Amino acid sequence: MAKLKLAIFVSGRGSNLQSIVNSDSLTDLVETSYVISDKPDCKAFEFAQARGIKTLTVGTHASGFDEIAEILIAKGIGLVVLAGFLKLVPPGFVSKFENRIINIHPALLPSFGGKGMYGHFVHEAVFESGARISGPTVHFVNNEYDKGYIIAQSAVDISMVNSPDEIAKKVLVAEHKLLPETVALFAKQRIRIVEGRVRII
Repeated sequence: MAKLKLAIFVSGRGSNLQSIVNSDSLTDLVETSYVISDKPDCKAFEFAQARGIKTLTVGTHASGFDEIAEILIAKGIGLVVLAGFLKLVPPGFVSKFENRIINIHPALLPSFGGKGMYGHFVHEAVFESGARISGPTVHFVNNEYDKGYIIAQSAVDISMVNSPDEIAKKVLVAEHKLLPETVALFAKQRIRIVEGRVRII
């Protein structure tokens, strides 16, 4: 079976990108073809370029995403992974990769999601809520922030934490495990959407 070709979108240092590229379990399943960012000086580009992965910068306008979509379609990209990408992907792009775009969110959706809920803002909200469990969610991407079908989640005990930073560190460890696992499920064609819910077969 041919390897699943990935395009990974990032906005920061790319630790989730690294978890995918460095995953031994994905070596025979996927090939990361492109790393794409909305920031030309994105730290993740350094890692990608050192690994020989092509990098692209996408503008904030829909036309920029249209150009990127053409490149990815021509390359035969089978899965788009948003791994710490902070921009809302335009509807036109989403429609071209329907049910082939996934995102990792640092909380247990549907709680603590939506516009403005990213990075440290999420962990601050979780901490202030008094929640005793948090964890990452991997979900399909649609035209609303964090509203697509939930694929996988991982529960993290935060009952003894003393700050949002401590939550962030604990959840990030879980993210680095959950995201490659979910990519592997996609590559093995084990993910199905049935009556509005995701089933793993």
